[in-house]
Amino acid sequence: MTDLSRSDERLLKASLITRILRRPELGALAGLVVITAFFAVFASDKMFQLSGIMNFLSPAAHLGILAIGAALLMIGGEFDLSVGSMVAFAGMIFAASITLISMPLWLAVLFTLAFAGLIGWINGMIVYRTGLPSFIVTLAFLFILRGLALVGLKAATRVQVAMDKAELSSEPLSTNQLIHAIFVENGGATQQRGLAEKIEPGFWSELFSGDALEGLFHWLAEAGYTATFKSGLPKVTGIPVEIIWFLLLSMLATLVLIKTPLGNWIFASGGDPEAARKSGVPVSQVKIGLFIFTACCAALVAMLTVLDAGSTDAARGKQKEFEAIIAAVIGGCMLTGGYGSAIGAFFGAIIFGMVAIGLTYTQIDQDWYLVFLGVMLLVAVTFNKYVRRYATGEK
Repeated sequence: MTDLSRSDERLLKASLITRILRRPELGALAGLVVITAFFAVFASDKMFQLSGIMNFLSPAAHLGILAIGAALLMIGGEFDLSVGSMVAFAGMIFAASITLISMPLWLAVLFTLAFAGLIGWINGMIVYRTGLPSFIVTLAFLFILRGLALVGLKAATRVQVAMDKAELSSEPLSTNQLIHAIFVENGGATQQRGLAEKIEPGFWSELFSGDALEGLFHWLAEAGYTATFKSGLPKVTGIPVEIIWFLLLSMLATLVLIKTPLGNWIFASGGDPEAARKSGVPVSQVKIGLFIFTACCAALVAMLTVLDAGSTDAARGKQKEFEAIIAAVIGGCMLTGGYGSAIGAFFGAIIFGMVAIGLTYTQIDQDWYLVFLGVMLLVAVTFNKYVRRYATGEK
């Protein structure tokens, strides 16, 4: 009887080293080890205390949520350069729904996610219907959404002033006054404050703001396992909820990619769309769904930042689209699509957070962070290219 494992090279088992090198997240994991070692030597000891770890994990989580969406979309063969502007735009929608329309928090959350999803659907449909590169379409929406956030916040703050005046005079705000405040009056601010007082504490506010597991951290402090202030209060009161969201999304995205048919469809849609279509994969629907998911990730970051700061700003999310893509590339995503990892984007975002905050624990000028962005992008793309060639035997 013929030994099939010898007669057919497809049945041969790859070596352990080859299997490791085939993992997309290898570069990100190696980079994380190097960056950790660097700060272990050059940074203050406080950086790797529990409070310091929370300090760099929090911004890493915000970026990581965007990076998870960007990674899945890149694996599917597309880009979204509008996610940074979406953070500002969705923040404006979220704040306006609470302050101007007086929506309860749960409804404002759903409304914001639906609005963001609609924008993602429009992006995907334009790419699908016109055949234009997603790079160009979403670059256009980068400017459109940023502009809408600017004019929208100015209009929202003018309307808020008009509503406050009407309330003081005990006269209802007329339709003409409302239209005049939105479209005619000058002035207005590109930042809206005072949102915290409009939000009632409860389940929904705790879901998107504050710290989780506070009881556990108080017990750990009382038992002497974590550091405390002189007053006896714990230095770390809990895990910021954005970190919880980041972990959950990373696990969910990883499970979808490696354990579900949808994950196979995403890889197939990015790797060879025509072959995928012939195999029955709904490529267009998959890609449009990924655009919607990426936009909703940006909306989630917007809501987390609005509730955390108690304000919204038209400048929020600037350059985050590039950082999210770089984090995804560091995590092993190929610019050509069809290859990548959600867990790699997870590590890539942590690297960003560690460098951005870690520089404050050193004597190094923080503007080196921008140099780091460019260098890491070049190194990651080059590393991923040659490692993949070695692992797959490509020439």
